[in-house]
Amino acid sequence: MREGFTVWFTGLPSSGKSTLARMLEPIIRERGFNVEVLDGDEVRLHLSKGLGFSKEDRDENIRRIGYVASLVTRSGGVAITCAISPYCAIRDEARQKIGRFVEVFVKCSLEACIERDAKGLYKKALQGEIQNFTGVSDPYEEPLAPEVVVETDKESPEQSLHRIVAHLESLGYLPEEGFSGLTDVAIPSYLHREIERRVTVTRFPDVSHYVTHLLTQALREQDHEPIAIEEKTEILERLRELGYVE
Repeated sequence: MREGFTVWFTGLPSSGKSTLARMLEPIIRERGFNVEVLDGDEVRLHLSKGLGFSKEDRDENIRRIGYVASLVTRSGGVAITCAISPYCAIRDEARQKIGRFVEVFVKCSLEACIERDAKGLYKKALQGEIQNFTGVSDPYEEPLAPEVVVETDKESPEQSLHRIVAHLESLGYLPEEGFSGLTDVAIPSYLHREIERRVTVTRFPDVSHYVTHLLTQALREQDHEPIAIEEKTEILERLRELGYVE
């Protein structure tokens, strides 16, 4: 079974976390994964109803999100979380619990967040109508070593998305575009052991990702060893017969 992972968006309110999460969702789904988006507002409504906005309640909210994300990841799916998660310690706790965890810091200036705030929450917070509001009356602790940083006040959503997807591919978590039809197949144990031995010195985390990489590279090295369209079709047909692609 393909291994799951979690993409953990964090950033100020209105920084663009939910927008990027929803843009990322169909891309990951097209690559062959089941995906669950854990949106901060939706979680508050259904999973964390009754919790307030004290530090203790915020931490409990993030723990619940982290727990659900860990279940999705463990079952081979992809969890995309887009809650503010303002405190470093609780994000690190989620990282330890989940394991295969990619933190995306959605960096955006406070001024830009205020300007794009469609709900008017910043205005209310600045007027004292909302207490414990992140970025105004409550702190936001920036990640110390996130896997990805996107600057949504300086780049387009498409540019930010491209950076995130490229990093997931570089980790071997996400198959390269165009090969989402790859499926798991049984291979002899001796071959599995040999591939595992080689995987230890590559950037790929498991055998399936390594084999996927080898297959995609073999089909894409046409500049070095050009092949005819008929030959490429024959190769793809053979791979289908072997169960490597659909």
